Amino acid sequence: MILLGMIERKEYLDQIRTALGRSKVTALLGPRQCGKTTIAKEISRQYNSHFLDLESPSDRSRLQTPEIYLKSLGGLIIIDEIQFMPELFPIIRVLSDQHKGTGRFLILGSASPDLVKNTSESLAGRVEFVDLHGFNLNETGKATLQKLWLRGGFPLSYLSATNADSLAWREGFIRTFLQRDIPQLGIGIPHTVLRRFWTMLAHSHGQILNSSQLAKSMGMSDKTIRSYVDILSATYMVHQLQPWFSNIRKRQVKSPKIYVTDSGILHSLLGINTMDTLFGHPQLGASWEGFVIEQISRNTPEVESYFWSTYSGAEIDLLLMMNGKRIGIECKFTETPKPTKSMYIALKDLELSKLYIIYPGEEHYPVNEFIEAIPLPDFMEMLKSRL
Repeated sequence: MILLGMIERKEYLDQIRTALGRSKVTALLGPRQCGKTTIAKEISRQYNSHFLDLESPSDRSRLQTPEIYLKSLGGLIIIDEIQFMPELFPIIRVLSDQHKGTGRFLILGSASPDLVKNTSESLAGRVEFVDLHGFNLNETGKATLQKLWLRGGFPLSYLSATNADSLAWREGFIRTFLQRDIPQLGIGIPHTVLRRFWTMLAHSHGQILNSSQLAKSMGMSDKTIRSYVDILSATYMVHQLQPWFSNIRKRQVKSPKIYVTDSGILHSLLGINTMDTLFGHPQLGASWEGFVIEQISRNTPEVESYFWSTYSGAEIDLLLMMNGKRIGIECKFTETPKPTKSMYIALKDLELSKLYIIYPGEEHYPVNEFIEAIPLPDFMEMLKSRL
């Protein structure tokens, strides 16, 4: 059993084992430093396996004639940081098609298939994806909510001895990501420019993406801004929450909302290093909203999720399509959440089965027949049974 600082990640291990049992190629994807290598090494101990790290010069040298070398191996072949050698994808396709035995590939990547050249085409129909994230509240426990919110879910950030150590780790992560990881993907954006853009997105956290406004601020074209957003999305640093279009006679927002995926990285970009600083920051409500949405999204990967907003002001932070029902989520950082006109409009126009107001209190109680106020840990527990 794998424990990271005594935090069990059994659910991900089970997902990977299931995928390996039914697919020739399994791709474990997620941001850098989220624990992919640690989990893969635990998997490797349970199989007849070979582990290749493409950041290791010695492992890369073994792949000078990749088809010959990989064909000579049996059992489970694990390849870490696969995005650094996209030329391996066609070879893996050929070998997975040829191999009639129990041979399997587990490939680890820190960039989405759309960003890595030829991935989608080469392995289409042959690969099963498992998305790995940092720690979530179900893993760390109810009592850790503020710590997880402040530091984010990256294991080395969350497990740091002090908040100062956590902040230092995150600053180092941001610097390495911009100065090394992005160039290694063949993306030639100056790190100072991308850092400035990422910081601007942090100040727009939880807002509708306005490419024109960002382009004006950065002195760039709309097209360039959208490409920057796509790069940060494809490397799991930014989450674009798509809008839901309802068949009603109202003008509805059709651009995505933008969130910095990890709350700890968001706080670093905003200069927030303690809970006291966070509680006094103008982005407090937006930070809470993003944290809640990310926790829910990580635990419901199979559920369609959207936001809904009209130009007349009615909106809902998160819309979940679960078991044939529409569930609305509003995120409110307040001790006494109250229903609003916007909530009643959403209930009617979207035909919601239930609307939950997720707030930082401790009591779960009904506001009326269709609206409930609920703490985040209680809602996460309800999600286990899919409500």
